[in-house]
Amino acid sequence: MKLIAYVLALAVAGSSMGFAQQTRTRTGPRKDTSVIDAQGTAHVTRVVPVPESLSPEAKAWVGQQVSDAAVPETLAQRRGRTDAWQKRAGAAMRAVYPVNMSMSRIAGVPVRIVTPLDTPAANRDRVMLNVHGGGFNSDSGSLVESIPIANLTKTKVISVLYRLAPEHPFPADVDDTVAVYKELLKTYPANHIGLYGTSAGAILTAEVAVRLKQLGLPLPAALGVFSGLGDFSREGDSRAMYALNGLSGHLDVPTAGATHDADYVGKTNPRDPVLSPLFADVHGFPPTLFVTATRDMLLSGTANLQRHFYESGVEAPMVVFDGLPHAFWYHVELPEAREALGVMAKFLDKNVGK
Repeated sequence: MKLIAYVLALAVAGSSMGFAQQTRTRTGPRKDTSVIDAQGTAHVTRVVPVPESLSPEAKAWVGQQVSDAAVPETLAQRRGRTDAWQKRAGAAMRAVYPVNMSMSRIAGVPVRIVTPLDTPAANRDRVMLNVHGGGFNSDSGSLVESIPIANLTKTKVISVLYRLAPEHPFPADVDDTVAVYKELLKTYPANHIGLYGTSAGAILTAEVAVRLKQLGLPLPAALGVFSGLGDFSREGDSRAMYALNGLSGHLDVPTAGATHDADYVGKTNPRDPVLSPLFADVHGFPPTLFVTATRDMLLSGTANLQRHFYESGVEAPMVVFDGLPHAFWYHVELPEAREALGVMAKFLDKNVGK
């Protein structure tokens, strides 16, 4: 089962696998090769050094040897692993970006409420709404996405703990987020609300915006699409080249005509304009920041959706980091992660409630 954005730190393989990796390293290809078959499919090998522009921390991280073997796991195992990872990553994020945290419910939907230690008076009438990553079937981002934005923008962040697939496929997550947004409109004007997310949450951000427009509701002041996609009907180029960790780790061969993330899509037409906003009318959308990286498995999806926004007249800047994999900003120990978080916070701070 292929799922978007398993944003988790993968363990380096044990000693026996490490020996196999070392063997592959010594005997690996020393030159680039490329063969295009009769169907136009490229069969390639590439020798790709770690970019010199990366920080020492990032060089060490992307240079790890990670097994490319498939490691099957149950949904319960995945969720347990994701929860444990986010607990550690959230604590690391909070050590750098101190905040207050609590749990609540809005419109019957569970939410995390993350607030800065001190909220300036000018920021008390605005809010950032986060929809987390985690492949639509787990929560890998409600802490690591909310904590830095609350701290850096000095604004309350509400993270929606929407219902998860496969128990609750699309549009359950959209419905939950819209319900929370409608409730927030009773307290905040729309131009004082920002909506953003990473990975599955980036996809959900665009989906919710399309649904709000369909419902005739006022749109948020700004959107943040941080490594997402807008088309469930076709695989992007980067999904065939990069795994979660970029050039390392397990990667399945693409299957022509297959609908990916079937557990999330369910029985919905993959070209439904809410599910796949690449097919939606996005004219009149608010300023939207797109962030990705050159080794991001969702690089193509992010770029394609950004182009659709841009060609529709939306203010749609895109920031692309060199040499880094999917959702690297979850790893606060990387200087590039802190830079990316700063870029995101600056954009939301500039456009929400101003």
